[in-house]
Amino acid sequence: MTTTIHGIKACDTMKKARDWLDSHGVAYAFHDYKAVGVEPAVLQAWAAKVGWEVLLNRSGTTFRKLPDAAKTGIDEAKAIVLMAEQPSMIKRPVLAVGDDLIVGFKPEAYAAAFG
Repeated sequence: MTTTIHGIKACDTMKKARDWLDSHGVAYAFHDYKAVGVEPAVLQAWAAKVGWEVLLNRSGTTFRKLPDAAKTGIDEAKAIVLMAEQPSMIKRPVLAVGDDLIVGFKPEAYAAAFG
């Protein structure tokens, strides 16, 4: 089973998630979507699995700094464009375990995913 953690290298939550994976002997690939981006098709696939509302990080500074006009009337299409243009707006981490996704870091969710 392939495991990939998607996020931003310098993020504190990402560090906690990578530390958890390392300490539990989970092999994983790391995709830094701030450095290399993320395709809208990938974001659409993630949104289909977990919902765009789960993926969009509304509490982060990148989202909060948007003009009010950009923050109003957000639907899935608009959210995907925003996240593709500014990957910092994607909640972190996104952990892909086979075909499953875990968004955000919760040790109990990681423990359940890896038995």
